[in-house]
Amino acid sequence: MELATTQTLLAIKHGVILEKSDRNFEELGVLNPAVYQDGNSVHMFYRAAKKGNFSTIGYCRFEGPLTLAERHTEPIFVPEYIYEIHGVEDPRITKIDDLYYMTYVTYDGINACGALAVSKDLIKFKKKGIITPKFILHDFTNLIRNHLQNPRIARILAFNTARNYPLTETMKEHLFVWDKNVVLFPKKINGKFMALHRLFPSIQIYSFEKKRDLTADFWKDYLKNLPDHIVMEPKYDHETSHIGPGAPPIETPDGWLLIYHAAERREKGLVYHACAALLDLNDPSKVIARLKKPLITPSEHYERHGYVNYVVFPTGTAIFDDQLYIYYGAADDKIAAASLNLNDLLTELKQNPHEDDIK
Repeated sequence: MELATTQTLLAIKHGVILEKSDRNFEELGVLNPAVYQDGNSVHMFYRAAKKGNFSTIGYCRFEGPLTLAERHTEPIFVPEYIYEIHGVEDPRITKIDDLYYMTYVTYDGINACGALAVSKDLIKFKKKGIITPKFILHDFTNLIRNHLQNPRIARILAFNTARNYPLTETMKEHLFVWDKNVVLFPKKINGKFMALHRLFPSIQIYSFEKKRDLTADFWKDYLKNLPDHIVMEPKYDHETSHIGPGAPPIETPDGWLLIYHAAERREKGLVYHACAALLDLNDPSKVIARLKKPLITPSEHYERHGYVNYVVFPTGTAIFDDQLYIYYGAADDKIAAASLNLNDLLTELKQNPHEDDIK
């Protein structure tokens, strides 16, 4: 391992910008928002949790980065299918050409998958279904069997087999491998949609032309070659458990800026941080820079105490006057924001070129 350099960047924390209300659909918490910026307006689609931890997606709008101007009193996006009966969670939004694409997590109480919905107006969304591999653990193991000597793949299998639930053996036979945190790049690359996702504990990438291309055979071939699709793995002291995509990547002259989350394993549980990396513009499977320390770490009371303690979970960004605003779930029951100068961040990243010492 290379020696860590001193990181001088400090994000300015703006505190909590959205809290739960006494409305039934968000009485447990609001968290992990998708963000789409349109000029001075910030459209926010946030996970809203009610008692029992059943989730829908609520909507609000900010004028400027931090001033709440509008908030709906009912969810804008709700479960409709059996595979999302327990909730639609953790949305991300990006615009490609003339359509808005929202990725989100479906949860049926046992299994979590990545799914897609599209909209022309940010008001009505049409669900397109699951866009991640869906295999029970036994089938998943068979597909990656040829790579089990690869420590990168062995870690993925170990994380997924370690999931413990109070289930009967019969139910465990229907337990799928979790795949979450799907984010789309805001433009097609070589005519294809590009997406990041997370099979524990690393970040992977895939591409497709049409949603209908994501067949079982597509995913079988993908998993058989899984080592080729791993973009980033846990590497630093604040990433001792796992990492996952955060906000949709931002195109910059220096590369795709990826704000991602990292979970650090500590004696009392996991601690979640917001982190940054830079991906190659033409081949985003290549990491060209990566900060050795988190951008945002849970140090404030509102980040350290909540439904889940010690959580900073970034899922959206906006840019105002060269300031990058990062919106994140704080302690899994409120939404907070922090900002830093975008150019300073890119400069810092370029001083930390990525060297993959795992392969």
